[in-house]
Amino acid sequence: MREGQMSHGYHNQNFLVELDAPMAQQVGRDTGTLVTVRARRLQTLPVVIRTWQNEWEILGAVGKVMPEVPQCLARVNGVAVHSYVEGVPLSTVSPNGRAVDRSLVKVFVKLMARMSQVPRATLPPLPSHWPDDGDSQGFLQTLAEEVDQQVCEPNWPEYGELFTALDISRSAMTRYVDRVPVMTRRPYGLLHADLHRDNVILTYSGEPPLICVDWELATYGDPLHDLAVHLVRMRYPQTQQRQVIAAWKHAFRRVSRRTVSGLDKDLRHYIDFERAQSVFPDVIRAAQSLGSLFDQENLDRATKMAGQALEAAAGPLGLGRVPNRAEIERALVRWSEERGGRHVKSRSLAVVARNAVRETRKGAALTQSQVEEALAAERTTPDYWVLKGTAHRNSVVRVAGRDDRVVVRRRMLDAPVREPGLHAEHVVLETIERAETGVSVPEVLARGGNDRDGYFAIHTYVGPATDHRPPQHPVHGLSPAEADALVEQLRALTQVDHSLLSPAAGEDDFYTWLSEQLVDLVSKLPSVSMQLAQELGLPGEDELWTILHRHRVTPRAPALLHGDLNPWNLVRREDKRSLALVDWERAMVGDPLYDLVRHMHLARTPWKARERMFRHWARILPEKHTRGWQHDRGVYRRLEVVRSAYVDLDRLVTRVSLDAPNVSVAVDSYATTLRRAKIALGLRRRPQGGAPLLLRALPYGEVGMHVLVRGLAGLLRR
Repeated sequence: MREGQMSHGYHNQNFLVELDAPMAQQVGRDTGTLVTVRARRLQTLPVVIRTWQNEWEILGAVGKVMPEVPQCLARVNGVAVHSYVEGVPLSTVSPNGRAVDRSLVKVFVKLMARMSQVPRATLPPLPSHWPDDGDSQGFLQTLAEEVDQQVCEPNWPEYGELFTALDISRSAMTRYVDRVPVMTRRPYGLLHADLHRDNVILTYSGEPPLICVDWELATYGDPLHDLAVHLVRMRYPQTQQRQVIAAWKHAFRRVSRRTVSGLDKDLRHYIDFERAQSVFPDVIRAAQSLGSLFDQENLDRATKMAGQALEAAAGPLGLGRVPNRAEIERALVRWSEERGGRHVKSRSLAVVARNAVRETRKGAALTQSQVEEALAAERTTPDYWVLKGTAHRNSVVRVAGRDDRVVVRRRMLDAPVREPGLHAEHVVLETIERAETGVSVPEVLARGGNDRDGYFAIHTYVGPATDHRPPQHPVHGLSPAEADALVEQLRALTQVDHSLLSPAAGEDDFYTWLSEQLVDLVSKLPSVSMQLAQELGLPGEDELWTILHRHRVTPRAPALLHGDLNPWNLVRREDKRSLALVDWERAMVGDPLYDLVRHMHLARTPWKARERMFRHWARILPEKHTRGWQHDRGVYRRLEVVRSAYVDLDRLVTRVSLDAPNVSVAVDSYATTLRRAKIALGLRRRPQGGAPLLLRALPYGEVGMHVLVRGLAGLLRR
């Protein structure tokens, strides 16, 4: 068999392959047919409960009522070959937390109603201790006992110390069993028990629209349990939960009115159970995610995951208190260190305290002990003082001996580099500092690190000194005074001597160079991103170069440019009228007009504010920097719109940096960006194909930018 795509679950690895001739003959399919090879992971700790051990037996029974589910074609040494379901997981088009289209909600509840009709006689035998049909209280008690026996008992030797540190006792689930109240009797049915966005496939054809996969956790019991699991794991917005419950009630009333009896009273008990039992796998997964060497970003994610699980389980488990963030982090670090794990900052760092004895405008640079104190404080920085961008994590901390805060700036280890900077940030900042032209930027106090553990820098904090809130950014637009201040900062940048950064600046055509950089970026995008880009009507690299090369701009004297003046790289100063410019990773030397146009594009500046800023800019900058700007601003603006069409699409496909505020704002309006980019390129092509229901599921309009990732080949193979 020839291997294609591969996806990973916690318990299984799924390989999408084409059948070769011998295997095709063995399973009764044509050569080249796509199938899913499903292999159980070895040495996986039990973190979920199972009623039956063999998924293939479940699929055989389900297939008699729901023939669209995967069929098990062959089994060899624990590896199963399933028929392939054409489509994409719902999670790729509708991420957790987003509302689901009403028509899809109706499909979901109809699926649950259909699976409840699978005859018990066709299913594998139930365990001998299983409660009698209709005993809802007994079913919930049995589920809790299964968690205690299948999850808590085997994991306690390895994780008991961690749970105890988090105030969860070994008897938590047995005490929960004793608290299960009397519940209304409801007829049992087959339950999927893991019905979330990753486990349903949104089909390309729309017939049927959704197909359930991954049946290994299926069980037999009260259908209300399946609804509770679905509500919690789908992470519907709070406003949509009532809609889902009402749809479920309507669908099951058509099957059996007894099934919906007591729904309003008993649903909360099943939801409480789902939150209670989830604390065990979630804390275990949080601890395992640290690995043998973890950075602060990994630790923050693990701490947040465990904290959210503890908060959700506190009420149902009757926890006296929930440990705070620092306590959770300490417990995770202690557990990891006892097993040989280490935080990267516990290793020796090649700290270089720059010019430690030189007096500067803002006082002496940091001493070695202050650097170590800042790095230690970074680990316990509250979330609201941690500022995340697409590539860096910035922690605002205090150190002894300084009245002002400092910022520990660290490149995230897993941050991809799509548009690498041209100059080292500290060199750019030192160049600006030496020029003393009034450009408001952070001062580099120390920097260090190594290739193995990553690098850091410590900067002065440029936020308001008398304000106890984190830095404030003009995310809703600049005031007139701030707009003037930004233009004046751009003028000051033209006075910085950039010759050491780029001695040959001005010899090449800057617009042509920018176009080449964009085409190079497009050529290096992942193949899945480019497939989707062309499906949406965006040109490939050769056609893009031809289109961009048609334009020219007036030669202007070069200057130092920031290169990425989005609102989150502008910090409001204490006087509320001036701005500091941060994050100089993309600094370059080139046409000053470009910095202003790119800022307006990234900040979505209204037309009147743009005109005011352009007039002020043209008035205060020397003519050598401004000649011909009226025509050329449109050329640069079109270039930036086109850049965003490719970059934002790639972020949607790869799911990279979506938590960065400037990225989340950009991708939320991708449909508009795509339309403007195609107009800028002189194109009118629209994407073709795609099922109507699939397009309705997309949260960003009808353009279909999320038809991607693992199932894209099926749509493109027309």
